[in-house]
Amino acid sequence: MEATYKTYLSTAIGYLEIVGDEAGIQSVTFVDRLEDPSELVPEALQDAVIQLKEYFQKERTQFDLKLAPNGTPFRNEVWTELQKIPFGKQISYQELANRLGDPKVIRAAASANGKNPIAIIIPCHRVVGSDGSMVGYASGIHRKKWLLAHESPVRQGELF
Repeated sequence: MEATYKTYLSTAIGYLEIVGDEAGIQSVTFVDRLEDPSELVPEALQDAVIQLKEYFQKERTQFDLKLAPNGTPFRNEVWTELQKIPFGKQISYQELANRLGDPKVIRAAASANGKNPIAIIIPCHRVVGSDGSMVGYASGIHRKKWLLAHESPVRQGELF
């Protein structure tokens, strides 16, 4: 059995806990407090930390990492589909269900989206309500709004 590693990354919207092993990243989640704030990043997680830093610095729009989320076959199918949503774009939960081949799986697809263990890299934040509303985000709507604004090709200017 492979050793599992954990590290943390400070971001503009909170700390990310990154967990994985040699087979890939298992989870990326926002946390309120650090269990072990060590600065040392395990080798198995170094690429993930580098790529996430580049994402937050607007230097990366796609990730190239080995992922190893633990989920049912259906959840894994949903998480694979989420990775096809381009940076700066959003789809609705209904479109997600349609892309999975069955418009009736909207609730199951939404549930799998909400159980995504690898935030940002598997971009569940890019799924919005059919009317564009910010519905659901396990890490908080404020973070979802920030991530979508961060990825938006349109920049809001200051009025004064």
